[in-house]
Amino acid sequence: MECRAKKSAELAQLAMALEVSASPKPGNVDRGHDYPDTRLEHFLASAVFAGRALGLAEEGGPGIGEVILEAVKDTNCHAGGNTHFGAFILLVPLVRGGGVDGAVRAVQATTVDDAVAFYRAFGATQVRVLESDDLDVNDPTALERLREEGMTLYDVMAYSAPRDMVAREWTNGFALCRETKDLLFAHGSGKEAIVRAFLDLLAAHPDTFVAKKLGDDAARRTMERAGEVKAGTLSLEAFDEECLAAGVNPGSLADIMIAGIYLALNEGWAWDS
Repeated sequence: MECRAKKSAELAQLAMALEVSASPKPGNVDRGHDYPDTRLEHFLASAVFAGRALGLAEEGGPGIGEVILEAVKDTNCHAGGNTHFGAFILLVPLVRGGGVDGAVRAVQATTVDDAVAFYRAFGATQVRVLESDDLDVNDPTALERLREEGMTLYDVMAYSAPRDMVAREWTNGFALCRETKDLLFAHGSGKEAIVRAFLDLLAAHPDTFVAKKLGDDAARRTMERAGEVKAGTLSLEAFDEECLAAGVNPGSLADIMIAGIYLALNEGWAWDS
């Protein structure tokens, strides 16, 4: 069956929908389970509502920070909260740049105005990302400091990179996003490849969202338990239930998973077989 070539923004939306639909992904919302306040439908709705902002990213319209702000505004329209803030941090430059090389150039060209718009977007969410003692989004002097010091959005991400793996992607050439893309191709096609790639990531990298929520030990323990699943000494289903019971949701790796799926789709990865 022939169909028109998909736009980059559409592939980004598809990546968002595919990530949340794959199951089981330990601790995270998927087609197998919801959270009390956030359901699968909220994630799918956000994937739809993000289309306008992702289109702006593809068209080369406003700056990256402003596009992220628009994506947050457009997806803060349901009771499930903002479901994809971290994903937007990755998808917007990747869509704007038409891939990794262009994204690297795009993030390095961000401005102070991008940083200010991003902080406004940050303020509209309730996510544990990019937190620091002296660049706190809840501090009314934070925006003033950004302007006084001339901090671009790239500078903000570089400042946060040691503590936040999503921000770190801006400074390391989107390394984990590229690794995720390669894992998807290595594992074949469809939702099973997404689950296996996610487990690989979880066994190799402590999730910084988990670390911020529950501490570094919890992030390391989650990584170790994922390794036990890969070794065959713990079932994936049992690990999933364990994460859910402990409130462990590897949200940063989920964001990176979305970006990796997007990159894979751009290179022809078969999502529907």
